[in-house]
Amino acid sequence: MTRTETIVKMVLDRWDASIKNCGTLLNNLDDETLQKEIAPGKNRGIYLLGHLIAVHDDLLMLLGMGEKLYPQLQEPFLKHADKEITQIPSVVELRAFWANQCEVLKHKFSSLVLEAWFEKHTAVSTQEFVIEPHRNKLNIIITRTSHLQYHLGQLQLLN
Repeated sequence: MTRTETIVKMVLDRWDASIKNCGTLLNNLDDETLQKEIAPGKNRGIYLLGHLIAVHDDLLMLLGMGEKLYPQLQEPFLKHADKEITQIPSVVELRAFWANQCEVLKHKFSSLVLEAWFEKHTAVSTQEFVIEPHRNKLNIIITRTSHLQYHLGQLQLLN
């Protein structure tokens, strides 16, 4: 295995493990528990689930892999704080969105050729990328894995 293959594998393995850990936790939390706040006055579990789906939906566009699967989640889960919008999808719907999105991302990631992980993502210009080549697709996975881990820690408080 080349060094490049090793680096990509390490990053994607961490992403996959984080997704799996989150899925396991979500399966252990019932719908009622996800309606609870992480701590008094803080986000509810359902909000964090919707937020993660909305953030991961952006991956498709950032990585040039297609359109968002759930654009309707942008408004309630990225543009507003928890409880600012009363009409949000149910826990059941969000669980289904999460499962589908994880499968779609897994398929898209596995179909990307090795060298493509080091290409620029769509939020960086060609000129910026020449100066900052670390602003690549693989780096997006690193930052989104950290983001997922942060919220996974919060969700653990419901367990």
